[in-house]
Order: sequence, then structure tokens, then C-alpha cells
Amino acid sequence: MEIFLVMGLCLGQSAVYSLISFADKVTRAPLRDQTTSMNNPLNTREYFDLSYQLLDILFALIPVLLALYLMHRTLGRSVKDIGFDFRRPGKDSLLGAGLFLAMGLGTLGVYAAGRALGITTTLSTANLADYWWSVPVLLLSAVRHAVLEEVIMLAFLFGYGKKLNFGPWTLILVSALIRGSYHLYQGVGPMLGNVAMGVVFGWIYQKYGRVMPLVIAHFLLDAVGFVGFMFFGPAIGIGS
Repeated sequence: MEIFLVMGLCLGQSAVYSLISFADKVTRAPLRDQTTSMNNPLNTREYFDLSYQLLDILFALIPVLLALYLMHRTLGRSVKDIGFDFRRPGKDSLLGAGLFLAMGLGTLGVYAAGRALGITTTLSTANLADYWWSVPVLLLSAVRHAVLEEVIMLAFLFGYGKKLNFGPWTLILVSALIRGSYHLYQGVGPMLGNVAMGVVFGWIYQKYGRVMPLVIAHFLLDAVGFVGFMFFGPAIGIGS
């Protein structure tokens, strides 16, 4: 019940909406002709937009706090037990950076292949107006996605899965498939890419038992994807 409640508040809910969004898109027009926009304005007035952006990020992290609380109460696992801390900044950063480079190249390849095959929408990952706070908000958005996805999909789901006696590869594959499903709104390419990323991240978490390197890798992927697109994407044709 705790798994269903947490997932229903965040990534499980996103997966359901993503499936409906994908069905809507494939029955509307070819995916190659459609654009998926992310990090969109929430208000036409600058400081109301900033307020809504910050609130959106803040409240999106509440399920993470709930998951951490439930893991501590039900499983007896603290943030230290799941490696969601700063005890090993050097090793965590090195592993995170290595995963970022490997996954980043793979992500670009999958996206390019998906666009060529017509099974991926054009991705427009940063659509905020040119305000002084746009880059900090994009970076905070990257933090939000990294923390939410890795804590829930790895630490929380694996912790409860082990309590329910699921095998390691069952957990890795289930987590990866859920990860892929809530990216399906972007097209088949990103869905498959995120399934592959989920398998790699799941294996790394099973091996090392620390979620922080995966959070760092995910943050770097999104930060470069968001901020890089804002500055260079339209100019060099990224997303087309």
C-alpha cells in the first residue's frame, strides 16, 4: 500500500499521464511532426512566473520526503543507509560524472535515431523567457528531477522490493520499465533510452548501495539538457 500511495503521488501518476499523452500524440499526427515542450512559463508576469516555478519544484519534492519518512518508519532505513548524503563527495562525484558522460552520449544517439526513424517528437527542453532567474530555475528543475526519480525509483522501490522478496533483476527491470513509461510522452526513442538508463542505474545501485552518484549523474544530464538547450539548442538546430 505504501508503494502504491507514493507512486500514485508522483512517478506512477506521471506514467499514467504519459501513456495517455502518447496515445493522444500517435493518433493526432506523426510523432516526427510534433514537439514536446518542457520547462514552460507558468505565468506571463515575470515574478509570478518565478513564484509558480519555485512552488512547482518545491511541491514536486514532497513525495521524496514522504518516501524517506516511510522508509525510515517501515524499513528502518535512513538517508545514510541509502547513500543519499555527502559522506563520499569525491567518489560519488567521480562515478556520477562518468555515468553522465556515458549516458549523455547514449541519450544523444537514441534521440538522433528516434528522430531519424520518426518515433520521437522534437524536444524543446527550455522555454522560459530570458529572465535573470531562468538559469537558476532550470538548474533547480534538474535537481528536482534527479532527486525525485533516483530516490523513488531506486532507493524507495528497491528497498520495499527487497522487503517483499523480489529478486535483484526483477527490481532492476521493473524500475527501468516504469522509468521508461513516464518518458513515453516524448516518443518511443526516449522511452527506450530511459529503460536502458534505468537498467544501468539499477545495476549500479544494487552494486554500490548509494543513490547519490545516480542523483549527480541525473542532475548533470538534465542541467546540460536544459541550460544547454536554452543557450545553444535553437542556434545549432538541437531539437530539430
